[in-house]
Amino acid sequence: PSPVDGNVPFLPNVLKVFLENGQTKSFKYDSTTTVQDVLNSLFEKLSIKCVNHFCLATEHVKITRKNRLAILDPKDTLTKIAAKPGAHHLRCVLRVTYVPKDAYELLQKDPIAFEYLYLQVV
Repeated sequence: PSPVDGNVPFLPNVLKVFLENGQTKSFKYDSTTTVQDVLNSLFEKLSIKCVNHFCLATEHVKITRKNRLAILDPKDTLTKIAAKPGAHHLRCVLRVTYVPKDAYELLQKDPIAFEYLYLQVV
């Protein structure tokens, strides 16, 4: 894959999660690793406390408009997701999918989660 299309080199049993700030986090996985395992690790690495607002999602890298997301089930294993047809055209992103009713309250409770939401919507 060329770097122009947004793909990263394929590494077997390694999931790259793209963050809103342009960074990526990589996770080695085996047949038992679930989406929730990756989320828990991300929340710890990023120091996110208000975890109920977040999910992992996939977006299709071959489509110009990157607004079509598929939310991943936290119980699914990464091997199940990787085995789906066309999985090599998907990239995994951490997204705020459950917007808080009161953004100011989120800012007070978890400034890091608030900043992530801000980066996602601007």
